[in-house]
Amino acid sequence: MTGETDLNTLIAQMRPMLDPVPYVFCTFATKTLVDLAEYDPIGLFAETEGVTAILPLERARELGLAEAEWFRRITLTVHSSLEAVGLTAAISAALTEKGISANVVAAYFHDHVFVPEEHAEAALSALRALSEIR
Repeated sequence: MTGETDLNTLIAQMRPMLDPVPYVFCTFATKTLVDLAEYDPIGLFAETEGVTAILPLERARELGLAEAEWFRRITLTVHSSLEAVGLTAAISAALTEKGISANVVAAYFHDHVFVPEEHAEAALSALRALSEIR
């Protein structure tokens, strides 16, 4: 399975789904990927400055990091190819029109859009509307 590459098909079939769990983006200068695994991250990325972890709010609280901004994840449930062109731009443009920031993480099967918790429902509506016009 290589995933879909046609932009119109991706947008028409993206079926955005809002995760009920709030997440926190955290960074750690001295922890390793292995150290952070026990906190059930849904994403880890090693950067020069340290490891970025996307942690469920409750796990971030255990580390004293729950005061950071909370994000909600919207999963685009269409199986998008890692070689697809334009999907991130299209969803970013739809959210930009509503004044909503977005952090997009492309995984193997799906794209995941993290938006500030207070804008999650508006972001979901904007992405559904984008999908409906295709």
